[in-house]
Amino acid sequence: MPKPNLKVISQGCAANFGEGEKIARLLQDKYNVSFGFFDKEGRSGSADNDDKKSSNAKGYGDTPVDAYILNVCTVKGNASAIKLLRQARENSPEAAIYVTGCAPKDLKLEVARIDPGVVFTSLTELSKGDGPIKAGSPIVAPTVLRESPLVGIVNIEEGCLDACAYCSTRLVKGRLRSFPASAIVEQVKQLVHDGCKEIQLTGQDCGCYGFDFGEKVSDSVQGRQPRNLAELVQKILVEVGGDYRIRLGMGNPRHILQYIEALLECFQDDRVYKFIHLPVQSGSERTLQNMNRKHTAQDYITLTNEFNKRFSLFTLSTDLIVGFPGETELDFADTLQVLRETRPTVCNITRFVSRPGTPASRMEGTVPDVVKHKRSAELAAVFQQIAAENNARWIGQTEQVTVEKDGYRKGTLIARNDAYRPVAIQDPGTKMIPPGTRLTVKITGAEPFALLGNSI
Repeated sequence: MPKPNLKVISQGCAANFGEGEKIARLLQDKYNVSFGFFDKEGRSGSADNDDKKSSNAKGYGDTPVDAYILNVCTVKGNASAIKLLRQARENSPEAAIYVTGCAPKDLKLEVARIDPGVVFTSLTELSKGDGPIKAGSPIVAPTVLRESPLVGIVNIEEGCLDACAYCSTRLVKGRLRSFPASAIVEQVKQLVHDGCKEIQLTGQDCGCYGFDFGEKVSDSVQGRQPRNLAELVQKILVEVGGDYRIRLGMGNPRHILQYIEALLECFQDDRVYKFIHLPVQSGSERTLQNMNRKHTAQDYITLTNEFNKRFSLFTLSTDLIVGFPGETELDFADTLQVLRETRPTVCNITRFVSRPGTPASRMEGTVPDVVKHKRSAELAAVFQQIAAENNARWIGQTEQVTVEKDGYRKGTLIARNDAYRPVAIQDPGTKMIPPGTRLTVKITGAEPFALLGNSI
């Protein structure tokens, strides 16, 4: 009897995609598993990513689907999750639908009104029901089931140590739970052995990895358990050989400040992408306090200065929220100033969305939508100019890149350089160049969201 067809569709951040792949591996013995997907965090590099998590899903295809697992993101509201549910139901009316991911109570109530047959589940529940695999355990399959043959997503932790006033994710994911380094290293080893050229270390906040380990915690094989992200990366670099690159996931500034020198040392290794995601969210000290962010704008500026001093062509990524309750024109001007001073090459700009159950949902001083849109557009324009100027600094450079996929324009390839900048190679010729190939290119041009180059 043939196995039923199951499609796993994730949206949102890399951590969600990592959990989606774990779910797929848990169920691959019982189902023919395939993936659908939304654009991943950081992949597009767009200035205003309001549509990033609500764009049309790809990969539905024509094959009948017996069941869906929808791994949803609700950080900007429920709309993208509801849209994903409606698309799945329209594509396969009789399919069983399971929802997991960042699914707060208000989403469950809304889904129950729309489609009472939908079942909410979690990675933890599936792990208990379908095998002994736990969230941080090594992969045991001879070939690792994942969405991309070249990218291995490794969740290093879940939850966080913060209580940001606007965030509903923490209500779902809870407090920080770091996974043992020994299990993480084994995952990375197998992924590299299986052909991965890029390893994404991810979680809700990678910056506080290991902060929940006590002094007596140790790895039974390799000694003391790493207690921060820098120590974990060093452990991976020492114990996992091969031709691969590590991309570090998001880390909140206040945590990374505690071990900045050790982390900067990690970036000296060619196997670590010269890329860091430090979400500042606002340049206004008053707004940051209202957000309960626990870092200052100056903390963020200090970190960016350290990276830029050490690495001349480093890729800085950040996040900004406009229209937080009580945000004044002066607060917004402070955000513009911090953007201009720190000059990130990737910036996710979000218009504030109130999430039920969060402190921000009860705050006064609501900013009108028309003001949010105006400020968002102004930030996007300033950012795009900065990004274009940053990328122009690469022109004339000779770079080693890793081919990622075919380009959107016929006859082009998309690759990544060692600062995780996308490079559109314009002259691959007629010869097929497979993903994962390392090429030498000369950067000949630049756009706000990509470099342009010719192979040498």
